[in-house]
Amino acid sequence: MTDSGVSIIPISIFRESIMSNQFDIVVIGAGPGGYVAAIRAAQLGFKVACIESESYADPKGEVRLGGTCLNVGCIPSKALLQSSELYDQANHAFIMHGIGMENVSMDVTTMVRRKENIVTQLTSGIRGLFKKNKVTLLAGRGSFAGREGDLWQIQVAGKEETQTVLATHVIVATGSRPRHLEGIPVDNRLVCDNAGALSFDAVPKRLGVIGAGVIGLELGSVWKRLGAEVDILEAMPDFLAAADQAVSKEAWKVFTRKQGLNIHLGVKIGKVTAGEQGVAIEYENDAGPQTLECDRLIVSVGRVPNTDGLGCEHIGLELDERGRIKIDAHCRTNLENVWAVGDVVPGPMLAHKGMDEGVMVAELIAGQAGHIDYGTIPWVIYTHPEIAWVGKTEAQLQSEGIAYRAGQIPFAANGRALGQGDTTGFIKMLADARTDRILGVHVIGNNASELIAEAVAAMEFGASAEDIARICHAHPTLSEVMHEAALAVDKRPLHF
Repeated sequence: MTDSGVSIIPISIFRESIMSNQFDIVVIGAGPGGYVAAIRAAQLGFKVACIESESYADPKGEVRLGGTCLNVGCIPSKALLQSSELYDQANHAFIMHGIGMENVSMDVTTMVRRKENIVTQLTSGIRGLFKKNKVTLLAGRGSFAGREGDLWQIQVAGKEETQTVLATHVIVATGSRPRHLEGIPVDNRLVCDNAGALSFDAVPKRLGVIGAGVIGLELGSVWKRLGAEVDILEAMPDFLAAADQAVSKEAWKVFTRKQGLNIHLGVKIGKVTAGEQGVAIEYENDAGPQTLECDRLIVSVGRVPNTDGLGCEHIGLELDERGRIKIDAHCRTNLENVWAVGDVVPGPMLAHKGMDEGVMVAELIAGQAGHIDYGTIPWVIYTHPEIAWVGKTEAQLQSEGIAYRAGQIPFAANGRALGQGDTTGFIKMLADARTDRILGVHVIGNNASELIAEAVAAMEFGASAEDIARICHAHPTLSEVMHEAALAVDKRPLHF
């Protein structure tokens, strides 16, 4: 304070106040791609803010971090899959170990509560990571408002107020939402998308599922194990067309013959009627016109990118014909210092793909050599048995005219699998006929999601089948089947 009684604000505080709404990087969306991008950028020394608007029915109405994956996707579905698998084993598999059980029951309320507790733990954990890494969380809906010199203006519309922040770089990570079918309103009571299907209050007597993709198969499996009669209606004429044909053939046999899933292919959906008595779905396939009556219906026919309300048209951010943000190989958009990652851009809608893109973008902004090999991103379906693959299928190699050799070994030849009482499936390895470089690995069996990691690492660094064959694998382990498959590429397996 001066002699005249006038307070003087120190220049450091004044500068801090006018700069408080300005960031090096603003991330729109706190799903897997967004929160990972924000954390990595903060680790690299940037001043970072992350915007999120979804509360996912949080009891306090607070925004929840982690996006669809953590809240109504990957994590909660895997929790239910584990609970339902244990219930199924108690009823059918424990007896082979000499473990007798009577009157096994499932409390669906407890199962769902456990799932919700896991979700809460993980979403709260991301808040802790933001605090640890000094990432500013802005609660509200983020959208582009324009430019101010070299800075992007980002509007954050919260519940009570709207503010504008400035950013040198913007990373769009707004994710995706379930695709709904025209004329089939989703109320998440009788007709559900993935969110509603994760929170049933009881096991339906009969469950209908539209779509035999990852979500449809996983959620159908959960409720089938718990006692529901499950019918899955798939528009495509082929089952799991994206997987290797040997895998899809084995999966069809296991899911339909052994587990009793009723999967109908080549289906054209007609009228869907929902009422107090349940849901009726009229459809046609090779067998002619039919009607499926069920207590509940899950619609799982893919996802669409979240670009509505983002202000893309306002600033000229280019979208493709499917509403995804156009990017180059390093996730740059057509606008300077605007990037996009995850489900909102072309490519597979996989959480781990979005995470890797988030890291890459943060490191590119920092001047580092961020990189992703999209050819080594693994795919996983968490049914039982699990299905996982990376790289090319046999059909793709044949269509591309690439000469290859294949090695395939069943889990039935593996001591650990026999000890676990689960010998379903196999590992198949495809290698270049000339160079022996691994071109694809396909797994159906117990712990396929974990086993595929070895193949991803090998392919990322250009390894050959012989490289895997020369690595000592612990005995007895399921990973020995990967070793045997590599040997089988050269027609010299030791245990099959």
